[in-house]
Amino acid sequence: MALQPIRPAQRHPPERPEPTPTRRRAKDNAQGPSETPPVTFRYRAITRPEGEIVRPLTFIVGTGRSGSTALSRVLNLHPDVLSLNELLASVGVGGLPEERLSGQEFWNLLAEPNPVFEKMIGSGVPLPEFLYTRRPGRYVAQGAGIPAILLMVLPHLSDQPDDLFDDLGRTVRRWPARHAADHYRALFGVLCERFGRTAVVERSGYSTEWIPRLRRLFPEARFVHLARSGPDCALSMSRHPGYRTILLLREILEHCGVGRLSELTEDHVRTLPPDLAPLLADRFDPALVWDRDIPLTAFGELWSRLVTEGIAHLEETPASMRTALVYEELLDHPIRELSRLAEFLGVEPVTGWLTTAQSMLDGSRRGASSRLSPANRHALERSCAQGDRALDLLGH
Repeated sequence: MALQPIRPAQRHPPERPEPTPTRRRAKDNAQGPSETPPVTFRYRAITRPEGEIVRPLTFIVGTGRSGSTALSRVLNLHPDVLSLNELLASVGVGGLPEERLSGQEFWNLLAEPNPVFEKMIGSGVPLPEFLYTRRPGRYVAQGAGIPAILLMVLPHLSDQPDDLFDDLGRTVRRWPARHAADHYRALFGVLCERFGRTAVVERSGYSTEWIPRLRRLFPEARFVHLARSGPDCALSMSRHPGYRTILLLREILEHCGVGRLSELTEDHVRTLPPDLAPLLADRFDPALVWDRDIPLTAFGELWSRLVTEGIAHLEETPASMRTALVYEELLDHPIRELSRLAEFLGVEPVTGWLTTAQSMLDGSRRGASSRLSPANRHALERSCAQGDRALDLLGH
């Protein structure tokens, strides 16, 4: 059954330029912002020998808490961009297998609830990024768990995410067996056709560890490294339930001497202190996350580790396939940076989009770390020094 049209999320996108034999570039539009640089478009869809269209695909990667959610909202307004919000985060580490899957098996990856996120929702610690819980649909009422792709991805695209989910399921389950990456390409194509988009952009926070696998599975993909001032980013992490939980779970892994939660045994759990062990239960007290005294420098060290590891992965990517975007420069020069980003993504810097996007960027949280006490600020800056050096070497 073909997918039926469905009302997209209320994004109020800017109008496209009037149709002409050759669409005008932003620099040629007398109404356009004076900052907009000349643009040359090179990144276009290709057609495989078997007839499949492979659309421009870009992954925006970074530590998270770096303006990335706001950037997804901005990209969602572009008339040519399919903005996939937190797809990688939604499907988790098992969501990108390298083997062949049937259509039903691939759909299961998208439709099964994320166990970590379900535990956080059930324990009263939902992440602010969870869109489905803000306007709950039938899966909240059913109590069987929220399908992974419904939590943050589909509500970003449509005001009727349950209906979109149902339609996708009817289509995807009928697909033939193929590699998971080809299933994802097909999914991107279905969504592009449905919403009239030409380029695919996936953006997930805390995504630097995914880079090597993404490069293997999607050799055609480009990467945007989104970075923010280390101390400001670390301070934001310290106030976010997800990053507080990440540090607590890392402490559990280090205490037990294992690399993943799946490797924990009952013997391991029995050795944990009473303020950590309950986090592994199906439900836990939110106070375990919010009341634990976690040094601010631990978040600076986490930021440094993620930045350093991410840049090491990106350095193995051809220079033409990657670029950097700095949050503070995006706030200071939104027209210039968004125009540059649009060119890299393979879309035009539409004037109306640039104007609307500029009004959406909020710089009020910039420099938050400067309001810390001098001692705390200096300690936080020292904990971010390694990441800062890595950014300098990459030319951020």
